[in-house]
Amino acid sequence: MPASPSRLFAEIATAEPPAETRVVMRRAVVLGGSMAGLLAARVLSDHAEEVLIIERDPSDVDAGPRPGVPQGSQVHALLPAGQVQLERWFPGIAEEALALGAPPPPRDPSTAKIFVNGMVGLPPAPTGTGPALITTRPFLEALVRRRTLAVDNIQMVYGRADGLLLDERRVTGARYVPEGGTEPIVEAADLVVDAMGRSSRLSDWLAEQGWPRPPMHRMPIKLNYATALFRRDEAVSDAWVAVFHTMAGKGRTARIGGINSVEGDRWIMLVAGYDEDRPSRDVADFTARCREHYPQMFGDIAEHGEMLGGVITYHQADSRRRDFHKLDRLPAGLVAAGDAVASFNPVYGQGMTSATLHASCLSTYLRSGPKPHDEPARAYFDQVRVVVDAAWQVSTTADIELPHVDGPYPPGYKITKWFGDLLFRASLTDPVLNARLGRVTTMLDHPAALSRPGTLFRALRLGLLGRSRR
Repeated sequence: MPASPSRLFAEIATAEPPAETRVVMRRAVVLGGSMAGLLAARVLSDHAEEVLIIERDPSDVDAGPRPGVPQGSQVHALLPAGQVQLERWFPGIAEEALALGAPPPPRDPSTAKIFVNGMVGLPPAPTGTGPALITTRPFLEALVRRRTLAVDNIQMVYGRADGLLLDERRVTGARYVPEGGTEPIVEAADLVVDAMGRSSRLSDWLAEQGWPRPPMHRMPIKLNYATALFRRDEAVSDAWVAVFHTMAGKGRTARIGGINSVEGDRWIMLVAGYDEDRPSRDVADFTARCREHYPQMFGDIAEHGEMLGGVITYHQADSRRRDFHKLDRLPAGLVAAGDAVASFNPVYGQGMTSATLHASCLSTYLRSGPKPHDEPARAYFDQVRVVVDAAWQVSTTADIELPHVDGPYPPGYKITKWFGDLLFRASLTDPVLNARLGRVTTMLDHPAALSRPGTLFRALRLGLLGRSRR
């Protein structure tokens, strides 16, 4: 009997480093130096004699967001499951981040606030994964890049990926145009990893050479972000982390807000809306939104804090996934990772963490499967599907309730929504359900874990008891 998605997910999300690795190829090429690309390269370094990363942004990542990451200036979250995987591949990285300036956890846990539909919820339950890494995306990515490029057999070159080389059954290499050049360079490879993000051109490259495109599924979300950095000042607020979420409903407009304490003794604060609710780059608009629509700490920071730079906006039209596992024909020697496979509503913080779990899938595939240039990587994509399905279920189940989203509705949606609402309300006041739901939303557990009898009965009992008291 095949293992359940919950069990497969637990195996993928393991904290244990591989006991044994084997070199199965001479050369691997990774297209993109994103978090997904860097983690894939680190895994590949155990299985290839040489790993080459082709990255289009030559800028120093320590200087700020890469041009290839349009949302790089926005609030990012590395969920606990992602931190487990980073520590798995780069032992000591959390302590290194703290030593380089990442803020340590506060002594007073009450400085972490959760606001849902006007209620103050329980703070996040301890996950046992060590001190939470709360940083800006450029800080974390720079650290991961330094650790990756410190591995002896990994090299990075700068240029624009320009296509694949394929024969009748497999990928044999990749082309790129080097920075400042005009003529493409061909790099031979036993395995090519697409880590080019949401805008990946892999589907076009496959179609141009007679291979099928992976099916693409989209859910329109029309998300609008605005983010600003502030000098952290306890005279203004004692906020360490704050998450604000108002769900669409009677008399409510769906909005999201967040405050993170990050490196450099700063706050990064975002406000976000959907559809026609568009925060702008205007500082007065940003401040007014913080004061009118969000808890007091948002308004205090916006009005009285020292803003560092301006307000930066970002728009994401949809969540999307490419289902490689459904292809009836797939060339050997090719995998995809990170947003090149699936990208989600970023308010749930699943992007970077999903990329780390894809790296875990790649490790399992290379340790247990055939040589990557012999057969299509179906075992890899089957595992990636487990990760994508888990993240997709969490994010789209919530997003489908937005007024401007009209589906597609999954099978059993009404009963799933009914129970999900019941569980969510109970988790705001019950520590046990708060911890169980938190493990799913932070990608430590598969959503199927919430359907276990003990969780079902507890949510039903507390939910019905709460209604009887009203």
